[in-house]
Amino acid sequence: MVTRARVSKSAFYEFFESKEHCFREVLEEEGGALIHEVLTEASTGHDHHSRLRLGISRFVRECFSRPDVARLLIVESVGLSEGVEVVRRQLQARFADAVAEEVRHAMTHDAFYADKDPAVFGRAVVGAVSDAVGYFLTHPGVDSESLASSLCVIFAP
Repeated sequence: MVTRARVSKSAFYEFFESKEHCFREVLEEEGGALIHEVLTEASTGHDHHSRLRLGISRFVRECFSRPDVARLLIVESVGLSEGVEVVRRQLQARFADAVAEEVRHAMTHDAFYADKDPAVFGRAVVGAVSDAVGYFLTHPGVDSESLASSLCVIFAP
């Protein structure tokens, strides 16, 4: 890590208590920026369908265009440490909560969402989208647009 950053170990430890601390900071910064992009784009939608589609699609596109950040958020941070797990879950919660809020509002006027538990649906979207992105980043064969489209058919028909 220090070699890649072209700093000495002593300089590294002036800024970070440990490698884990550095990892948490990078995850919070980069993962936070990714989730911010997702939520910002989703907010431009005119109804719950378009907001869900925009959010899912932006997440997939961002992950494919920034695979290092995607691997950090989806793969490498899982179970690394309690502190890293807290950051990862907070980032996922921001996305899941936004999805749950859309479902909550849609329940009264959209038959597809009427019987869905918003919190469960939000977590299901985040879990499925993250898993699909993680898989197809390591098993090429699907482009980001077709993956996003397929996920939107499932979660925002």
